[in-house]
Amino acid sequence: MAEEVDTARRSIGARRNPDSADAILEAAEAVLVEGGYAGFSIEAVARRARAGKPTIYRWWPSKAALLLEVYQRQKRVDIPDSGSLEEDLVGFLKNLFAHWRDTPSGSVYRSLIAEAQSDETAGAALAGYATGRRTHNSQIVDRAKARGEIADDIDSEVVADLIGSFAWKHLLTNRLDVNEATIRTAVGYVTRGIVTPRR
Repeated sequence: MAEEVDTARRSIGARRNPDSADAILEAAEAVLVEGGYAGFSIEAVARRARAGKPTIYRWWPSKAALLLEVYQRQKRVDIPDSGSLEEDLVGFLKNLFAHWRDTPSGSVYRSLIAEAQSDETAGAALAGYATGRRTHNSQIVDRAKARGEIADDIDSEVVADLIGSFAWKHLLTNRLDVNEATIRTAVGYVTRGIVTPRR
C-alpha cells in the first residue's frame, strides 16, 4: 500500500524531519488531552498531524515509544539541592506531584503504564526509561553521601526506588493532591533508616 504523504511536510526517510516530528508529537499530545488513553491511537495521531502511519511507525516503532517521547517532551521536574537529604526528597516529590497534576504529563505516564500491562514492547520501553530515571534521581542520595549525611554503603538506587514507589502509587490512583505533611512523613520513614546519627 502506498504511503500517504502530506505535501506540506514530506518525510525524509528514517532520519526525522524536525517539522514533521514536532507536528506528530503535538498531535499526540492533543489526542491524549482530548480522548485520554482510551481514545489514543496511531490512526488518530496520523489524522491529527496529517501524516502517514508508516512515517509515524518508522520514527516510533510502537504506540508505547510515541507515548514515552510525548512524556519526556513534557517532563520538567527540578531536583532540589538544599544541602539536606530530607528537604531535597520532599522538594523533589512536591515538584513531581505538581508536574503530574498540573500538566497532561501525569495522564500520559499513566497511559504508558497501562499500555505496558498488555504490550511487551511497552513494558520494555517503560523499564528502560524507569531505570534511567532511577539512576538520575539517585543523585539526590549521592550528594548526601558526599556531604557525609549518610553512609557510603547505602544503595542510592534502592532509595530512589522507595521514593519512586510512593510517587507511582499516588500517580496510579490519581491522588496527586498530596499535602506536604504526608510527603514529609513518607520521606521521614525512609531517611530515618539511612541518615547517619548526629554525634
